[in-house]
Amino acid sequence: MADPLNNKIFQDPQKARAWLEALLWADGRVCGYCGVADESSPITGREGYYQCNACRKQFTVQVGTVFERSHIPLNKWLMAAFLLCASKKGMSAHQMHRMLGITYKSAWFMCHRLREAMAPLKGKVGPLGGEGMIVEADTTYIGGKEKNKHRNKRTKGNIGGKGKMIAHTLIERGGRARSDHIANVAGKTLRPVVMKQVSRKSSLMTDTAGGYMAMGKEFARHEMVDHGAGEYVRGDAHSNTVESYFATLKRGIVGTYHHVSEAHLKRYLAEFDFRHNERSALGVNDSERATKALQGIVGKRLTYRRVDRATNG
Repeated sequence: MADPLNNKIFQDPQKARAWLEALLWADGRVCGYCGVADESSPITGREGYYQCNACRKQFTVQVGTVFERSHIPLNKWLMAAFLLCASKKGMSAHQMHRMLGITYKSAWFMCHRLREAMAPLKGKVGPLGGEGMIVEADTTYIGGKEKNKHRNKRTKGNIGGKGKMIAHTLIERGGRARSDHIANVAGKTLRPVVMKQVSRKSSLMTDTAGGYMAMGKEFARHEMVDHGAGEYVRGDAHSNTVESYFATLKRGIVGTYHHVSEAHLKRYLAEFDFRHNERSALGVNDSERATKALQGIVGKRLTYRRVDRATNG
């Protein structure tokens, strides 16, 4: 990818299709239905369509991806991926629908599909940290203040974090971030999240939340900073890296998205994790970041019914 104003793949659906085929089928054309490679033939008169000789089905590069069954031209899909990946604090569906000339409903669903592409495949990522590495862990609350809500939407007695969603983030210093939407900050909730995703050879840095105290003994080293006592840094013991991540996340939610539903918080967290893990400080530019996101569209079919049901449920 290059400058979106001059790159033909953002303007021509056929050039966009050819580019996506080259990206996803670099090692051979793969049938999106049966997964067999190099056993298909182009269909005469139907550009971009192929006949699989194994399962006998016709497919395109979109089959078996989050783009499957979409009627939005591929050049607009690629442009949307570039815009979402190039915007540090995200891009709203309203802004996307104005820029791409599609309906708001289509833009909203398009953004969720791209967030799904940004999420790592389960079982395909290793633990964070390792010997000699530092991992920070912390939680933050997502949700507006009761006093700022409409009178009819306020819940009496909701103060502090009560009634809000909780995001938990693990982050390597100088490395990757991994976030989860959790139900509460109790030790029995935090323990499986941390122990499953962090190497025990790591040094773990947290605040003094009770949920971290017992599990901290199982790591090579565990340091806590007491924010309640005004302590934020003690040597290399601090959680400033994860706090910085939360600052970007909050600016995106408050300033760009304004509201995030509980059903979709995990997808927004995947979006911010992805941009952090593929950030400029690690030598990844906007075009490379969008390309990496598009490599993740395979094997993650997401239907509108599934997304809409999650929203209304």
